[in-house]
Amino acid sequence: MNNFIYEIPTKVYFGENQLQGNLSQEIKKYGNRVLLVYGGGSIKKIGLYQKIIKELQEANIEVYEFSGIEPNPRHTSINKAIQICKENSIDTILAVGGGSVIDSSKLISTGRYYDGDAWDFVIGKIQIKKAMPIITVVTLAATGSEMNGTAVISNMDTKYKKSIKSSLVIPKVSFLDPTITYSVNKYQTACGSCDILSHILETYFSRNNGLYMLDTVMEGLMKTVIKYSKIAYNDPENYEARANLMWASSWAINGFARIDRQPNIWVCHLLEHQLSAFYDITHGLGLAILTPRYLRYTLNENTVDRYYSFGVNVLDIDASLPKMEVAEKSIKCLEKLFYEDLELINNLSDLNIDDRYFQEMANRICSNGIVEGFIDMDKEDIVKIFKDCL
Repeated sequence: MNNFIYEIPTKVYFGENQLQGNLSQEIKKYGNRVLLVYGGGSIKKIGLYQKIIKELQEANIEVYEFSGIEPNPRHTSINKAIQICKENSIDTILAVGGGSVIDSSKLISTGRYYDGDAWDFVIGKIQIKKAMPIITVVTLAATGSEMNGTAVISNMDTKYKKSIKSSLVIPKVSFLDPTITYSVNKYQTACGSCDILSHILETYFSRNNGLYMLDTVMEGLMKTVIKYSKIAYNDPENYEARANLMWASSWAINGFARIDRQPNIWVCHLLEHQLSAFYDITHGLGLAILTPRYLRYTLNENTVDRYYSFGVNVLDIDASLPKMEVAEKSIKCLEKLFYEDLELINNLSDLNIDDRYFQEMANRICSNGIVEGFIDMDKEDIVKIFKDCL
């Protein structure tokens, strides 16, 4: 394992009714003019918007708004929000929503200090050197964006979906109230849970040896997601289930589980980002379709030990069985979770996706010849996995 430095600068308010008094107090630390960023308006339906506006108005905080952030957030929308920040000398961004809203806010926060297209940051034309403070109110347990410095942004004109990463865009404060997620529907609960689980699986299934301590942490996180995703799916107002998913979401991708496994290439995410870029599908659904196929494709005599640990320690499969049998059973357990327990679509064909763009998608993923991961893959491997998903 490698040496590492680990730091989480995000202050978290976890639990019910933490917004009152605390939200305005935290915003005022950074200024008095805030841009409220949110998505399609569901926060108004559940009364969260009204609660936040009341809190800010009573504290004499000047509120500007930008709504309509898309599920796969577009750089074009982000550019419009940046303009509001520039024209009104915004001090702080308040992101209220799921990962798309929070990711957008990260690019808005740094685009505020740049005169060009925000997409320039995504393609590496310009480096992030300054960013406005971000405060988040999380409405969906999924991406964990409230506790890290990564954002994934889409350019629908060029069909690209890429990420930015900087410690400067890590949220300063995040409010995590599990009761806010009671209104999340079954489909989004399922997709969010698959997203959380994928974040852990992508790190766990690594060829790099790491700390036993972190392996056990990841195994515990995965057991938590598997158990409570099914409960929240069937009992949406179960506080224990929503709380466990929400906290697991943050810790699945705040860097803690990854620190001993660098570099760690997330191959399923690379594949899914291409699907989302070309077809604008829900990220968690894409991962649910891809992950079992990817795991089956990378299973061999050299990798089977990892599957065995996963099957025995996470899924409670009989340890006395042959390793390859445990591995096969573990993949089938994941398929049962995704497609039966959480009732997600199990193939791309039902989403009207064919193999038309698979070669182009593979070319993008393997732009340097191969992609390193649990096993090395070339374009042919990537196309085969995509085809297995049809």
